[in-house]
Amino acid sequence: MTASMIVKHRVGDYDRWKSVYDGQGVEIREHGGVIAHSVHRDLDDPQLVTVVHQFADEQSLRSYLGMLEGEEFRALAEETKIDLDSLEVSLLADVE
Repeated sequence: MTASMIVKHRVGDYDRWKSVYDGQGVEIREHGGVIAHSVHRDLDDPQLVTVVHQFADEQSLRSYLGMLEGEEFRALAEETKIDLDSLEVSLLADVE
């Protein structure tokens, strides 16, 4: 059964964040087992970003979650001006 992670956070500079997501983020997602992803911006607050990552299974999702809690992600968050205090993560089992 596939699983999904929804990550919502505020960014200081969307264009900078998106360039890193589309650059360095590709390797991170591939290494982390992401099989599909999408990026969304809040209609009323364009600095509020929601990212959906899909994984083949829960184990891959939880492994990726561990990366989000690591120093590499913290450094990337600082570089791309992610407001870590605004970070919300939801872990979901895909049923349909």
